[in-house]
Order: sequence, then C-alpha cells, then structure tokens
Amino acid sequence: MKHGFRVCLCILFILLHGPAAAQQAPEDLLRAVVNVRALVPASARTASILGTEREGNGVVIDANGHVLTIGYLTLEAERIEITGPDERKMNASLVGYDHSSGFGLLRTARPLNVTPMTLGRSAEIGSGDPVLVASFGGARATQGARVVIRREFAGSWEYLLEDAIFTVPPHAEFGGAALIDRDGRLVGLGSLLTPIEVPGLGAVPCNMFVPIDLLKPILSDLMATGRSKAQPRPWLGLSSEEAYGRVFVLRTTAGGPSDAAGLQPWDIILTVAKNPVTGLADFYRKVWALGRAGTAIPLTVLRGIQIREITVQSSDRDAFLQHRPVQ
Repeated sequence: MKHGFRVCLCILFILLHGPAAAQQAPEDLLRAVVNVRALVPASARTASILGTEREGNGVVIDANGHVLTIGYLTLEAERIEITGPDERKMNASLVGYDHSSGFGLLRTARPLNVTPMTLGRSAEIGSGDPVLVASFGGARATQGARVVIRREFAGSWEYLLEDAIFTVPPHAEFGGAALIDRDGRLVGLGSLLTPIEVPGLGAVPCNMFVPIDLLKPILSDLMATGRSKAQPRPWLGLSSEEAYGRVFVLRTTAGGPSDAAGLQPWDIILTVAKNPVTGLADFYRKVWALGRAGTAIPLTVLRGIQIREITVQSSDRDAFLQHRPVQ
C-alpha cells in the first residue's frame, strides 16, 4: 500500500506539473506537513466560538523546529502538541501570532527529522494554476486542485485579506493545510471552507488560503517578539456581516469595546466618522484609517427605526486575549 501511494502521488505531480516534478521527491516534501493539536481552557475568550480542543495542520519551515500554522488553531492554548510523519508526538510552544494575516508560528521542543518546506512566491499564483493541497498524512491526505480566483476576502471577525487565494475542489482538512506550487514550494496556508460566487457558475465551495507572501515581512518579528512591528489596528470586538451593501452587527464580544459602547446585534452600521459605509471591507478600512488601537471610533448606526451615534473606544485585540505560556 505504501508503494501504491507513492506511485499515485508521483502520477499526480506529473499530471499537474510535468515530468520534471517527479524528481522533487514528493513524499519527502509532504513530510514537512504535521498535525497540530491544541488544548484551550474553557475560560479563554475564544473558547465559546473556536472550542477548547482544536486540531489541524502545520508546515515545518526551518531546521530549528518552527512550524507555521493558521493562528486560530492555537489562540489562547495552554498546551500544543505536534505529531510528525513518524507519528511521534512532541510538545510545542507558541512563538507568535499575527492578527492581520492570521498566521501562527510554533516551535517544537526539538527539531523534527524532516526537510523544511521552502517558501515560494504567492504573487506568482493566478487563476487556473494547478496546485497541491496537503494536510497531515502524506499522499492519502493530499489532493490536486486549481486556483479558481484571487480576490479580496473580508471575514466577520474584523479580518481582511487584499488578495486571498481560492481553490477547487475543496479539501476537507483545510485548517493549516499547505498550498504547494508546481515547484514544490509553499505558497499559501489553509484557512477556510467558503462559497465563492464565480461568474457563470454561481456559488462554488472553495478553500481560502492565506498567501505566504504576507509572512515574509513579519517572520523575523514573530520569531523575535511574537508579533509584527506594525502598529496594532483598532479592534472593536464585534462580528459583522454584509448584505446588500449594508453591514449588520451579528454579535459583540463580551467585555469587548463594542459591548461596552452598547452596540447590539442587528444594528446596521451606516457611517464611520461621518463617512458612509458601503460594505464590510470598506467598514474595516475606514475604522483602521482613523489611527492605531485605542483610537475612539465614532459610528452612526440604525437600530430599528432609530439612528444612533455611538462611539467605540477601540483596543488592541492581542491585549484582550488571555495569552499564557504553553508547555
């Protein structure tokens, strides 16, 4: 069976990338994809939404045991465990997290006996390009895919990517999965399963990947201090959704800035600092343009049939989370 998986994987590489790809030792490449398991206390701020037991994937990116993963897997974790290709488990520590990109960086207790995956250039990946999507488990957990579109992505949790990568068909184990280009390089990290409107096709289920180019400017900062040097953006502590160009409040984070200011579910956000809001991405950009974390954010909202002026005293999201050392 092991030989059969090797043959199938080599054929997959050849079909997607050409005969030269088989020389890249695909099984060795996939050994860099590991399992990430995190235990989070019930008292954590993110426990009610993301759960207390989280599991996904990570990618070994250097010889010192650094593992790149999607950050929501390990937010507020009190214990992180990595399983490598030999099925051996070891503890890992949380090195850093970047809210803007969503990347999380871990370090294993000792280096893993694998060849790190080389970082590619996600800017070179475009619609129609063939890729591999790999989660932990080698060939049996890897599938061929194609980039269906590159486009902006606005998440309900005050998150915005300018040029996210969307692929089809969707891969079930997408969290922290590796997006690999035709040269065997890491060009993205799996984040979501989401429908995307494609002209002529309608809503198509896709995986959304965070482009690896977002990691390069901040990697040294994450290793040194645990976060990017960039000034923290104003965080409002709310989840929002866009419909027909309007931005609705879905919920506020208990104890967060919007909760304290009195925003309520189903409030419609009309303006930021008197500037009309035309969508979710536009809302975030207008908030972030007002300054760094701690800036007062004046909002005009429609609640029922009443228009209200509410000022939210923003904060630093990182300071709100219950960070703790992990063993």
